[in-house]
Amino acid sequence: MNSVATHNSPRTWFLTSSLTPLAVRLIRQLLTHGDYVVACLPPQEIDHDDRSAEFRELVNECKSNRKDREGWKDRIRAIRCDGRIMSQCGAAVAEAKHAFGRIDILLCCTSEAIVGTVEELSTSPATQNLVRDQFETIFFSQVNFIKASLPTLRAQHTGHILLLSSIGGHIGTPGMPIYTAATWALEGFCDSLAYEVAPFNVKVTIVQPHKEIQSLTNKIVFSPPLPHYDSENNPAPSVRDMLTNVLNLNPETAIDSAETEILQRYPKLPPASVDRLVAETVHALTAIGGHENPPARHIVGFEGAEAVKEKLKTVTEELEDFVEASVAVDIFESELKNEARQGKARMDETGGPSSASGS
Repeated sequence: MNSVATHNSPRTWFLTSSLTPLAVRLIRQLLTHGDYVVACLPPQEIDHDDRSAEFRELVNECKSNRKDREGWKDRIRAIRCDGRIMSQCGAAVAEAKHAFGRIDILLCCTSEAIVGTVEELSTSPATQNLVRDQFETIFFSQVNFIKASLPTLRAQHTGHILLLSSIGGHIGTPGMPIYTAATWALEGFCDSLAYEVAPFNVKVTIVQPHKEIQSLTNKIVFSPPLPHYDSENNPAPSVRDMLTNVLNLNPETAIDSAETEILQRYPKLPPASVDRLVAETVHALTAIGGHENPPARHIVGFEGAEAVKEKLKTVTEELEDFVEASVAVDIFESELKNEARQGKARMDETGGPSSASGS
């Protein structure tokens, strides 16, 4: 059995996507801490000059003679890898193991946001393909990396799989149904995975920052809008409008909201704004990654935590409201059935969810 890397000792991180502003800032912090980093570079992004510019700056830092960057170039390995191709994921994992001997933390952090209502994404073969592309990017690519890494993690008898998701894994968003669906699929996969790998001392944690953090640090793809989804006819908050307003702050990324073609943009925010946007998430990842007893889920930020609490409260209240319909299908009387009815009665008396003690 290999020795276990403690939380404060140098760890080897494997990032499934390393060109986002969040990933670059995380890598810089990991290298400062003395960790080793395997940085996977999606070909379709590394060939995009604007998208890869910040990562290339980081590479130049690693090669520099700056005293505070000493040793960085020996502790980072960049690998061109398309996560949608299983053989490339396997080759990347093998290269990581050859370079650094182990993988302590697999960070699944590939994402993009497809913006469009269900009807908007059903208008043509091109928009229907966006649905498949969303699942290839968010779900299947990360599943490939996880499957490729599992033999190494099992053999080590230690490891930590971190999934950078969003509170979209708890809460649906109008205008982003496919992003939400792909996120829920990956989170469900990881929930099941956690039980399977626990006997091998491999942990799984889902980290959920706010949806805007993921959207504004990754590629945004807009389907053509339908005319009847305007603010006058649909009172739901418009994700399309919110993201369009952010993109229009920069002339290089500005879009025409009435465009009839599929549009793709990488947001270009001021560095100071990006720093503030991702700081909490970077801190959470470095604090949780490799922890001996990590949480199964961690929600980043007060706003996200409150939104999820409200959603869970609503789910609990609805379960209590319809408890009779639930227990009516049970053939046999049981203690659990009686407890369910008593919980509903206590909720009716107090006007809220009953306490765990029942008092």
